[in-house]
Amino acid sequence: MFITLKNVCVTYESIRGNVEALRDVNLAIEKGSFVSIIGPSGCGKSTLLKVIAGLVSPTRGEVVIDGRRVRGVPRNIGFVFQEDTLLPWRSVIGNVELGLQIRGVDKEERRKRALELIKMAGLEGFEHKMPHELSGGMRQRVALIRALAYDPEIILMDEPFGALDAQTRVILQDELLKIWHKTRKTMILVTHDLAEAITLSEFVVILTKRPGTVKRIYKIPIPYPRSALDIRLSDEFLRTFNILWNDLREEVMKAGD
Repeated sequence: MFITLKNVCVTYESIRGNVEALRDVNLAIEKGSFVSIIGPSGCGKSTLLKVIAGLVSPTRGEVVIDGRRVRGVPRNIGFVFQEDTLLPWRSVIGNVELGLQIRGVDKEERRKRALELIKMAGLEGFEHKMPHELSGGMRQRVALIRALAYDPEIILMDEPFGALDAQTRVILQDELLKIWHKTRKTMILVTHDLAEAITLSEFVVILTKRPGTVKRIYKIPIPYPRSALDIRLSDEFLRTFNILWNDLREEVMKAGD
C-alpha cells in the first residue's frame, strides 16, 4: 500500500487534562485512489489528516508513505485547507507559483506550469487578479491548483468546500473530479458532507465518535466518470447514501449523548 497507518493514537495534553483524539487507527490507502474520511464532529478527522501530513506526530503508532516512516512534513504532499489561505499581496499566478518558487524552480518554468494549471481550472483571464477580486469558489480553485503546482503525489483536503454555497460546491466538486481523473493523484478528503464523500470518492472511511478509530471502510459502487449533479439523482447513489448514513448515524447519536 502507498499510505499505511498502523495503530495510530493521538492524545493532546493540556492543563485542563488530556484529550484522546485518535485511538488505534489502522488504514491502508492505494496510490492514485480518492478517499474521503467522515465521522461525527470532534472525532479526529482533521487530526488524522494532519498526522498523514506530518503536522502532528502520533502519540503511538506510525504512518508510512511509500515505504518510509513519516517524520516531519514529507515533500510529496500538498494540503488544501477550508480557508483558501492565499497570500493577499500576490496575484492568482503569483499564488500558484509560490510552491515552485520556494523549491527554486526557475521563473520561466514555474510561469509555464502555473499557466497550465490556471487554464485547467477554468481561470484564464484572471491570472493577474488579486485574491480580494475573486469569488470564494475561485479562491478555492486557486488554492487547489497551488497545491498541485509542484506536482505532489498526495493531495490532502480539509473541508475545502465547507464555507461555500451549495451551487458553488457542486461546481467545484465537478472540477475536482476532472482534476483527479486527469492527474490520478492520491487524494484524501475530510468532510462533514456524506453526499460529497460519496460523490467524489472511491472509498469512504467512517470514523467512530472520539476517540476516533476506523469503524468501517466502504468501496463506492458507482463507476467513473461521474457528474457531481447527475450522480445524486441515481438509484445507486440513494442506496449507497442510505447504507452509509445508517452506519454514520449511530456514531453521530453516540457523540451527542
